[in-house]
Amino acid sequence: MPTSPSDPGPRGGAPYDLAVIGAGPAGLAAAVTAADLGLRCALVDAGPRAGGQFYRHPAPELGAAHPERLHHGWETFARLAARLDGHPRITHLPDRQVWTAGRRADGWRLHLTGHHQGPDAPPGEVLDAAAVLLATGAYERQLPFPGWTLPGVVTAGGAQAMLKSGLVLPGRRVVVAGSGPLLLAAASSLVTAGAAVPAVVEATDYLGYARGLKTLAANPAKLVEGAQHGAALLRHGVRLRRRSAVVEAHGTDRVTAVTVARLDRDWRPVPGTERRIACDAVAVGHGLVPQIELATELGADTRATPDGTVALAVDAEQRTSLPGLYAAGETCGVGGADLALAEGVLAAHAVAGRPAPAGARRRRDRRRAFAELMAAAHRPGTGWTGWLTPETDVCRCEEVTAARITEAVEELGARDARTVKLLTRAGMGWCQGRMCGPAVACLAGGPHPSHPPRPDSRPLACPVPLARLADLGEAEL
Repeated sequence: MPTSPSDPGPRGGAPYDLAVIGAGPAGLAAAVTAADLGLRCALVDAGPRAGGQFYRHPAPELGAAHPERLHHGWETFARLAARLDGHPRITHLPDRQVWTAGRRADGWRLHLTGHHQGPDAPPGEVLDAAAVLLATGAYERQLPFPGWTLPGVVTAGGAQAMLKSGLVLPGRRVVVAGSGPLLLAAASSLVTAGAAVPAVVEATDYLGYARGLKTLAANPAKLVEGAQHGAALLRHGVRLRRRSAVVEAHGTDRVTAVTVARLDRDWRPVPGTERRIACDAVAVGHGLVPQIELATELGADTRATPDGTVALAVDAEQRTSLPGLYAAGETCGVGGADLALAEGVLAAHAVAGRPAPAGARRRRDRRRAFAELMAAAHRPGTGWTGWLTPETDVCRCEEVTAARITEAVEELGARDARTVKLLTRAGMGWCQGRMCGPAVACLAGGPHPSHPPRPDSRPLACPVPLARLADLGEAEL
């Protein structure tokens, strides 16, 4: 078995028992559990260090004395990292992405590419595995507004990433806005690190949680976590503005202030309620979108989630609709680290053909129920488009404005995001629609409760040099 991080195994050689894609909570838990059960595992991750977005931590050269102070659940990560380090049945492959995969008679073939893609980049790697676990996590959902492209406007998760991995703040006076539990966590981290947060601007009113009192009672740890974040904000005098949104950011070279407005039940700004707040940074996000492009291109079944996104459909053992392909964590629907850990453990036992621990199954069921409640409570209202102006950039990579998308829909007959992309280039930039995709889909006339969103599908899961494609033989796919 190969043990070097640079050697994923001989091309066409004996496969691994399991290839795990993603080294966040779900992937880490799955890899170490499967290896402890006797499976040979490859752990492929885009990051330089294990942990994913949730357990993102500073590089050793920064010399952080207490990185655990920036994290919730650091002890769990430390235990997983210790089990991963030097495990004889795990090959850890950092700084790599799987850009395509193919089904073979004896399992799966994964094609890997590294972050270094220049002319002197090493040749593409091929990894064979009997089973694959997709634990690629999620990315943030962004709803554009005038001024959101100004320097100093970052995502809520981006603000946390800057703090956790770089030990820097996005600004000294940061407005946190959007919707979802990530806002409270981000604001709590920022004020604890020394930033001033004049307001947390939440588009919902949290009343949606009242529909699931039984689910809340079954997840006391989530209530405690929320109370801890709330207590930190109270200690620092942070004001929570519910059913409100940042509808404009102001500034020239950098954001200097935002306009906040009250929202009606459908998220339309209420005229006359605008208030201006001075700041030098804005951290904004409206929940997360499962990152499932690799699986949807292969034809895996999906499901619509209560917050209007699309996740992979899995059974009680974390199997997708494709033989030998499993999923865990945010790819199955956004639900947080505790849920991801439980699903990773369950998937590992299923791949190994071993009965899963009853405790892990109970935790998965409780956390999944809470995730569905949370998603429904923070689903964006359709009226958010009311804060756009015709000049607002919706696709920031290709600088496609709201007016051009409206023209494609109303004058050129576009009825979905794909047609809008072909007519305007919205979603054709480096991020491949991850930043603008949900917004473009809404402006194109969906999603609607009676018409679930169509899963994103693309032949390549990440950018890859043409040389990689030219090197492939037909038998390798």
